[in-house]
Amino acid sequence: MDSPSNAEARFAREQLMAGCATMERLLRGLVESKGRVAEKVHAIRKLGKSLRGGFLVFQLGKTSSREIQAIGRLLSGSRDAVSRLGTWQKLAWVGDDSAAAAIVGLLEQQTRTAARRPPTETIDWCIERLTAARKNLNALAPEDLADRLLPGFEKLRKQVTKRCHHLDHREEEDFHDARKALKAYLGALGFLPEGRIQLDPNVSELAELLGDENDLATLSSWLEAHGFTANFVPSLWEKLAETRCALRKQAIRKGVKLLLPPC
Repeated sequence: MDSPSNAEARFAREQLMAGCATMERLLRGLVESKGRVAEKVHAIRKLGKSLRGGFLVFQLGKTSSREIQAIGRLLSGSRDAVSRLGTWQKLAWVGDDSAAAAIVGLLEQQTRTAARRPPTETIDWCIERLTAARKNLNALAPEDLADRLLPGFEKLRKQVTKRCHHLDHREEEDFHDARKALKAYLGALGFLPEGRIQLDPNVSELAELLGDENDLATLSSWLEAHGFTANFVPSLWEKLAETRCALRKQAIRKGVKLLLPPC
């Protein structure tokens, strides 16, 4: 496949700028929202993950990508609460009814609390971060875009390949790092012209597996932090370990075979 042309690089920047405009519109929409905003925040954070990949392609990881990351972290509370509840329901643990009721009650309470609209000042700060991210992208010279895009994308591709091929180390951070790298890569692809790169369906399946494994890791940390440890609900932790182990085995099998085409 030929290297990206100047026209394709300009297209990618235009798409990235359009994505930033969409995020600003969604952020400003939060100010006017009444009631729960969980779904709107989810849309903002999901878009942000794609934008981060796009900024990484243009080698703006230490500037624009970090600005977007800050927005995601600031708004993480509501989505994390919703995700924990969904992960718990998907786990389908059958065990101590008393413990299960306590866990569900607390998860649902935190989901309701986290679904409130962030303060206006918080949203304003997020828009400031987004403005700074766009400013860095705008400052790039048009003639330099293609020269930035090719090595930036290649770095993402190699990072994903390396981390996914090493999942058999089975360390906690290996799965977490592979998931982040794959999300950034897939996010970056969304800004390239349609059909520029053809991906094996296994790539999306691997991303789903890593996402599910990470959700269980997050739920496990929450359970332990709230006192639902293995000492009190051993069968719950056996279920968590069993489910995570199965997901990891599937991810390892797909990760070892992962082959991403160059840009």
